[in-house]
Amino acid sequence: MPEHIITEARDRVQRIELHRPDKRNAITVAMYEAMASALARAGEDPDVRVILIHGQPDVFTSGNDIAEFLNLPPAGADSPVVRFLKQISQCSKPVVAAVTGAAVGIGTTLLLHCDYVVAGESAKLSVPFVNLGLCPEGASSLLLPLAVGYQRAAELLLFGEAIDAAQAREWGLVNRVVPDEQAIPQAQARALVLAAKPPAALRTAKSLLKRRLASLILHTIDEEVASFSELLGSPEAKEALSAFVAKRRPDFSRF
Repeated sequence: MPEHIITEARDRVQRIELHRPDKRNAITVAMYEAMASALARAGEDPDVRVILIHGQPDVFTSGNDIAEFLNLPPAGADSPVVRFLKQISQCSKPVVAAVTGAAVGIGTTLLLHCDYVVAGESAKLSVPFVNLGLCPEGASSLLLPLAVGYQRAAELLLFGEAIDAAQAREWGLVNRVVPDEQAIPQAQARALVLAAKPPAALRTAKSLLKRRLASLILHTIDEEVASFSELLGSPEAKEALSAFVAKRRPDFSRF
């Protein structure tokens, strides 16, 4: 595993930690590859019954590493980020997440594929794809309206503004809100509760819950990837992303 992804299997729980706090856990290609591989191994390991994903007490993830993203944009349906999204969306075992601080872009959309989410009080969820000249990913164009309703999903995706932990709880995006220092321990505790249950029954229950959407989710991810890739080369995205790196306000008046 790269140094920025820490994995540990203990008590039948596979822990995957985003560990790049100096960059607010901005995700690189290598990190996506490592997380996809960790999920695949956990899915095949009979000793693993539950997967736990978390960052640090002050940050979950600020989303993609934009500097690397500009130099190494996602290269189609077999890119590491797409492999990660498909792995987490099709994972047969329960996935628990602890979210504290920023959960930007994929930091929010990956939660739509989790089965139980604990948020720290500092959590801020946002999906600012449109602001960057891009479109939704991770099947969020399908799953977000199903989770929160069309109007709220449109508000999140079109405005790209963050919501806090209390609002995320009210809208049904997280299960529980706790003080930041309790978020990871609470998520670990809930993962252990699941890990103690009959494993075949647990997997079957999750499969039945997700069965009607499983193939549609994969199809939606592919559709979003195609649109995302097309937009990534657009003048709008180039302006938005270069403005983000330069820390200036983008100018879309000429488009």
